Amino acid sequence: MELHIEKDTKALSASLAEWINNYIQQVLAKQDRFTFVLSGGSTPKALYALLAESPYKESIPWEKLHFFWGDERAVPFEDSRNNAKMCYDELLNKVPVKAENIHIMRTDITPEESAAEYERIVKTYFEGSETTFDFVLLGMGDDGHTLSLFPGTEVIHEQNALATSFFLQAQDMYRITLTAPVVNDAACVAFLAAGAGKAEVLKQVLKGDRNVDLYPSQIIQPVKGQLHWFVDEAAAALL
Repeated sequence: MELHIEKDTKALSASLAEWINNYIQQVLAKQDRFTFVLSGGSTPKALYALLAESPYKESIPWEKLHFFWGDERAVPFEDSRNNAKMCYDELLNKVPVKAENIHIMRTDITPEESAAEYERIVKTYFEGSETTFDFVLLGMGDDGHTLSLFPGTEVIHEQNALATSFFLQAQDMYRITLTAPVVNDAACVAFLAAGAGKAEVLKQVLKGDRNVDLYPSQIIQPVKGQLHWFVDEAAAALL
């Protein structure tokens, strides 16, 4: 695991944008496509805004990138809580990505159908490959969750499905999510976490005893790939 600490969220976003650009170039020097799992939430917005501007708008070969999502709230695309909508608004509508290379978790069908469809898409891309996604961007909630793997939920321990759905009682909504095994088979995973509200849970996730039911982010441990944590000084205060 590699830990990257920056002064504040602005410096953090700038550092990660540069790192992602370099990583994309390295991967595409060896292969023809780059598969990128986007994260929802508020923290990545500044990162996406930077990637949508110069120099990255020009330097990244967007036509070779294929986009996926780690999880989704089962709300209409037009809903402000929809992760895909946020990513379109902040990034995808502003760069020359091919529409057929964007794979949202659909919310115009049932959550069960959406998860099953997503699993089929993922299998089509990666069946027979040593790794799955080239890059998975993850966030971490103040409660230690990542993807839609929330503390105390059965989905944390899902071993068979690549994508699944479930009703999250605490939020009174269905969630659609990739599971830990498909993310742990990725070539590279990066967490992005910022703010003093993350300090205690980040300390527990990185330095505390292993308890994935309490701190689900601990379950993300790439089998063959890289693991990076990009955090600001406020989040890293207790490390």
